[in-house]
Amino acid sequence: MAYRVILIEKNKAMHDELNETLKKSPDFEVMATYSEVNAALGQSGMHNPSLFLVDVDDPEVVDMLPAFVDIYPGVMILGMLSTWNPDMAQRAVGYGILGCIKKPFRTSDILEAIEVYKKRGGTGAPYTIAFFSPKGRAGRTTLAALLALTLAKKTNESVALIDADLQFGDLPIFFDIEPQHTVVDAVHDLKMLMPVSLAPYFHVITKNVGLLSSPDRPEYAELVDAEGLLGLVQMAGHLFKYVFIDLPAGFNPLSVAVTNFADVNFVVAMINTGLEIEHVKRSMALFDMRKVQRNKCWPIFTRVNPCTPDKKMQLEMQLGYPIAEIFPNEYNLVSVANSGQILQGVPSDTLMMRTIDELAERIIRREL
Repeated sequence: MAYRVILIEKNKAMHDELNETLKKSPDFEVMATYSEVNAALGQSGMHNPSLFLVDVDDPEVVDMLPAFVDIYPGVMILGMLSTWNPDMAQRAVGYGILGCIKKPFRTSDILEAIEVYKKRGGTGAPYTIAFFSPKGRAGRTTLAALLALTLAKKTNESVALIDADLQFGDLPIFFDIEPQHTVVDAVHDLKMLMPVSLAPYFHVITKNVGLLSSPDRPEYAELVDAEGLLGLVQMAGHLFKYVFIDLPAGFNPLSVAVTNFADVNFVVAMINTGLEIEHVKRSMALFDMRKVQRNKCWPIFTRVNPCTPDKKMQLEMQLGYPIAEIFPNEYNLVSVANSGQILQGVPSDTLMMRTIDELAERIIRREL
């Protein structure tokens, strides 16, 4: 059945070109076209549309999108951009539309965009989580991988894993894969991409989890700057409902930019010598100095023994900050992850996996 389309485009030349393109395709039936968004909002109901194509180059039009979402529930809305504008696209998607495409378009572009954006699993703004640690070997990457798989399974929404540990990223090893594309490739090509054309850069781990790998040579890390990485993270949010960024250990321009942008930052440290409490305390103080909101930064400790509520309370008193979760020392599970068998052999009935499940629930409820 053909999509019943309402086209809203202010520029007359572009309006006519897009209208002609749609009319040539049996997949679309143009019910009405408008140059003014107010007229479209008030009159479109009589046409029983199934798809709106809305010019979102105009900020005033973008601000009208919540009204369309409210008045026409269940009707798909695609925003149209002359060039990729991450801020405008972010606002538009945050208001609940399906996604954005570039104009002028082919009708095959619309069909592909609908298919790709539906896989996201939900409308509204993405939820971005950065995984940061003061030092290496804290269990940060293991946590990101297991949490991504758990969250995708629980919500049936899509999760991106972006391996931004550009010199020593391990996520491909965890999943025993050899990705065709890396963060370096995506950042290099970003100015030529739209979200739909970015999608193939992600290696499909499961139906709802995609991985963008770190480069296979450490020197390639120099090819990615903070601006490029942030642009990539923003565009990934149009493909995935949750965007996880696994950062390198320590503060650097990339980690500073991403943690400022993220909705939540997990500051991960492994209890080993006792100095980790001090490392996390210093990290939290630096977040405070940079005026990162306190409710955006949550410490997490791994290899905690005993892993009990009393121990968590004790660590919080030592640290002076509330802790998101503490995780036990489970060598078997970590061994499975490090062997590349994380998809096949993770035991589910363990304290660590039960804690990850609880953490996923808190993320879903936006308690973090």
